[in-house]
Formats: sequence, C-alpha cells, structure tokens
Amino acid sequence: MSAVEAGTAPLPPAILLMGPTASGKTMAALELARRFPVDLISVDSAQVFREMDIGTAKPDAATLAQFPHRLIDLISPEAAYSAARFRADALAAMAEVAARGRVPLLVGGTMLYFKALLEGLADLPAADPATRTAIDREAAARGWPALHGELAAVDPITAARLPATDSQRIQRALEVHRLTGRPLSLLLTAGRQTPPPYRFLALGLLPSQRGVLHQRIAERFDHMLAAGLEGEVESLRGKYRLHADLPAMRCVGYRQVWAVQDGRAPRRELRDRGIYATRQLAKRQITWITNSLHPQIIDCLAPALANEVKELVDRHLG
Repeated sequence: MSAVEAGTAPLPPAILLMGPTASGKTMAALELARRFPVDLISVDSAQVFREMDIGTAKPDAATLAQFPHRLIDLISPEAAYSAARFRADALAAMAEVAARGRVPLLVGGTMLYFKALLEGLADLPAADPATRTAIDREAAARGWPALHGELAAVDPITAARLPATDSQRIQRALEVHRLTGRPLSLLLTAGRQTPPPYRFLALGLLPSQRGVLHQRIAERFDHMLAAGLEGEVESLRGKYRLHADLPAMRCVGYRQVWAVQDGRAPRRELRDRGIYATRQLAKRQITWITNSLHPQIIDCLAPALANEVKELVDRHLG
C-alpha cells in the first residue's frame, strides 16, 4: 500500500552528498544544481566562519551568486559553532527549501554534522574549564598518546575512531567521562532520535585510489598558499581578537599557518605540515563515512562521476 493509499503524505526528498576533502563534492553539487530543483545547504564546520575563504575552500563570490549556499558565513572567527546548532539551522533551512517545493541538497565534509542531523544529539555536559585544564596539564606531562591510551581503557569505541594525536577530541571524550562517569560513545548512542521527516538519498564520494586523493590534497593546499592563505590568517589576526585555541584557528591549514606566524614552526615546513594535516583529516572523514554513516558509495575518481550521481538523483526524485 502506498503512502497516498494509506492516507499519509509521502515524505519530501532530500539529498546528502558527503566525502573527504578534495573528493569533488562541490563540483558534483553544482552539477546537480544545474539540472535539478535543489537548493544547497553547506555541511562544513569551517565554512561557517566569515572571512575565512581561502583555507576553507569556500566557493567564490560568483559561484555563490549563481548557486547560493545556506549555512555559509554565519559567524565571526571569534565565535564557536556546534553540532547542535548545525542541526537546528539545517532542519530550519531544509523546511524552508521543502516549503518552496524544492529539494534540500546538503553537501560537505563535516561528518559529525551529518550524523547529528540524522540521529540527533546526546545530552552531553557543557565544557568544564577546570577539567580541561587538568587534562591539558596531563597531556603536557605525559603526551596525548598516553591520554589516548587512558581513553581506550574507559571508552574503547571512541578511542578506536580517534588518532592518538587528535588532542581536541581526546580531551572532550575524557572530559565527558570524568564529568559523567560514562563513556562518550554510550551517551551518543543513548541520544539518538527519530530521523528528520525526509526521504533521504545519501551519497558518499570515496576514492578508489588513496594516492590520487593525496595528490589532489597536495595540489589543493598549494593552490591555497598561492592564493594567499598566509595573508588571510594575518589579516584575520589583525581584525579579530583571536588565539590559537579558538575553533576557527584550529581548522586545518589555519592551525599550521598560525604556528608559523607565532614562530613555533619553521616556514619551510608549512607546506608539508599542511598537506599532512589535510591527509589526516581526509582519513578521518573516510572512516566516518564507512563506519558510521554508510551512504551509497561512489568512486570520486571515476570519469563518469557526474553522470552516475545525476542518475541516482534522477531515480530518487522521479
């Protein structure tokens, strides 16, 4: 029995397009926007910051004028943005798009945001400065790999998905455990909610050859440097009250440039450090896609990528 026969309206369609950095998500999304009645919604924790354009690979002004993206340029680099706020903003944007008879197309690489949208968020404790300070002191004395080992003992599920150098997420997971006595992974599972009322098509762009993606990442970071990434960071530091621990300045690329400008890293290593950090980010994104989000996988290196994506969307909307 169809939804109409059962007396209920069918769910409106929505499309999720996710992939690691340099996988071609933006180009694929623009191709879809040229052919289908879709409105673009960004799923990117770095592109929410205003005036951070080069290092976030934000679409240029001409592209945004032709294909507006919701949830870009929302806040100052001095501010913070959360997965909870993203979920609220994304659901509001999706409702607005659907009410106009168009289809929300959510595109980006912040996998936690996709997960938050689909599953909801747990009721986690707020950040506790005293606990964080204590963890930072332990890390300074013992190193983050040692704290990663501590996390593995109390929350092996979370530890398994984090590299031993991911200080920000290791700190948060340990903080949650110390404040609640419960593992972050358990709290996240308990916080799952009913999925939003849409008929989702989830597509994941993954590379069949990791080495080709790495080459794309290197070319992309070289382009950012040539486009003036260092000058962008210098300008932001002159305009805003920033420090190295702000979420905006912890973004890949910005963090490495900041370290050079502060004299904590030699400039000759900037390119290698930036490329390495971006490759590590891509690795985490791929792990999220394959282990947590489970979209329909498409080879982002395939010559017929655009046509394959169009065919899948055509069937979904047909």
